Amino acid sequence: MKIIFATSNQHKLKEVKSIALSGIEIVSLKEIGFEGELPETHETIEENSLEKAEYLSKKFNTTCFAEDTGLIIDAINGEPGVYSARYAGENATFDDNVNKVLSKMEGKENRMARFKTVITYYLQGNYVQFEGITEGEILNERKGTEGFGYDPIFVPEGSTKAYAEMTLEEKNKFSHRKKSFDLFANHLQQISV
Repeated sequence: MKIIFATSNQHKLKEVKSIALSGIEIVSLKEIGFEGELPETHETIEENSLEKAEYLSKKFNTTCFAEDTGLIIDAINGEPGVYSARYAGENATFDDNVNKVLSKMEGKENRMARFKTVITYYLQGNYVQFEGITEGEILNERKGTEGFGYDPIFVPEGSTKAYAEMTLEEKNKFSHRKKSFDLFANHLQQISV
């Protein structure tokens, strides 16, 4: 089964391709000739995930899935949340976003945080959503060089390593994205039986 993943983020594409099950071929936006940006105009992760999937499905008249992910930090009122990708501004780099989090977390004792991913599978005007959450904590400084985004400052519950200190295989043992994708893949298997 071929399915289009509505993301322009090559890091996310690589992660999802690393966890895709046999029989599911993930097709990128580049492979279908889409070069633009997908809309993200809502205030929740669920709505942004749906918006991207619906937009692409209608534009190409195809079945697809999209995801949206946010880092939710208790001590700063759930920030960056839905704004995780552009926390330090519209053209912010991963480093800019991490710097802003570290700055806002200075002196905070409560380091609890979670990553939340919502995948939306969009098919002929109908959709199903799958949520993956990984609890963890925010470090005081960066560790590791792997991964992307907030990976250098997030340690998942059950580990002593930041995501950025892990191989992709190690990260997938904890990954919020893998949790949501596993639910999605299970759904695909059930409907194709």
